[in-house]
Amino acid sequence: MTVILHYTTYNIVTDISLAIILVISAYLLGACPFSLLVGRWLLHKDIRQYGDGNPGAFNVFRAGDVKTGVIAIILDIGKGFPLVFIAHSLFGLPELLVAAIGLSAILGHAFSPFLRFKGGKALAVTGGVLLALPQHHLFFIFLAFIFIAFLFIEQDAWTAIASPAGTLAYLILARGSSWEILFTLGVLLLFTVKQFESLKTAPRFRLKPIRWYQSRS
Repeated sequence: MTVILHYTTYNIVTDISLAIILVISAYLLGACPFSLLVGRWLLHKDIRQYGDGNPGAFNVFRAGDVKTGVIAIILDIGKGFPLVFIAHSLFGLPELLVAAIGLSAILGHAFSPFLRFKGGKALAVTGGVLLALPQHHLFFIFLAFIFIAFLFIEQDAWTAIASPAGTLAYLILARGSSWEILFTLGVLLLFTVKQFESLKTAPRFRLKPIRWYQSRS
C-alpha cells in the first residue's frame, strides 16, 4: 500500500511539474507576435495601423493580401497547437492540465509580454488549441458559432465573444464534460477581458451577405 501511494504521489507531482513547464512554454509561444513580424518582413508595414489596430492575423489580410494573411493565420494557429498536442498525446496529462496549457497559449497571444501585454483577439490561436485536442467536436462547434456571428454581427469584438459564448451554451445544454465547460468558460473570460472596452458598445446586427450584395449592385 505504501509503495502504491508513493507511486501515485510521484505521478501527480511529475504531471504537475511537467504541466507547469508546458504552461509557461505555451504562454511564451503564444506571446510571439508572428503576425506582426509577417507584416514587417513581407509587407514592410505595421499591421497595427490597420483595422482595429491589434497585431493579429486578420489585420495582415487588411494590410496586405490573401497570401500573407494565410501565412499569418497559419502561424497564429500553430502557436496553439504543438504544446497542447504534446501534453495529451505524448505525455498523457489529465484533461484539466491540458486545458490549462491551452488557455495559457491563448493568454500569451492576447496579452503578450513582447508587446507590453497587448495582443490580438486570439481567435486563430484558440482554433489551434482546439485542433490539438482529441475532442474535435469543440473545434467545429467553435467554428460554427464564429461563422454565424460573422454573418450577423457587425463589430469584430462581439463576433469574437459570440463564439465561446455560443459554445459554452451548447456544452451546458448538451451536458458536455466538466473540463470542456471550464475550458470554454476560461476562453470566454479571456476574450471578455481582452475586448472589454469594445464590448461597452451594444452589438449591431445586420445580415452581411445582403449588405455585400447591395454594395455590388
